[in-house]
Amino acid sequence: MKLYIKQRVFSWADRFAVKDERGEDRYSAQGEVFSWGKKLHVYDAQGREAAFVRQKVMSFMPCFFIESGGRELCRIVKEFTIFKQSYRIDGLPWRVEGDFWEHEYSLFGRNREIMRMSRHWFTWGDSYELDITDPADELPALCVALAIDCAVALGNNN
Repeated sequence: MKLYIKQRVFSWADRFAVKDERGEDRYSAQGEVFSWGKKLHVYDAQGREAAFVRQKVMSFMPCFFIESGGRELCRIVKEFTIFKQSYRIDGLPWRVEGDFWEHEYSLFGRNREIMRMSRHWFTWGDSYELDITDPADELPALCVALAIDCAVALGNNN
């Protein structure tokens, strides 16, 4: 299944619309304007909060927690490297590989590809395509993609 993420331009907070292959709304994500660290609330199509992505403040390297249903699903940590970005996913048996500067990467778990993310170039605002193998992995894979996007944006702003 495929999800399409479109960042809304001219918004005070981070705002993303997430649509499926038929162009129907699947999720939306909205950041908090006045908060310490990045925070994204992920809502399902009915407007219920499905997940929460928050940055750990006061850490040496960017670190994001993904929570759903009141519990922590995983933690995404940017690892210290010199020439190439690298991220670690704690709490899920997943690993992430690819080119994060270009927003072209994949999630792998237990010898299978879980998700492939690619950026759509020459669009107004950031646009991404997520190709997710198993629908059961849809929400966590989406949240991992949003957290990595936030971490890359933080690196670009520094």
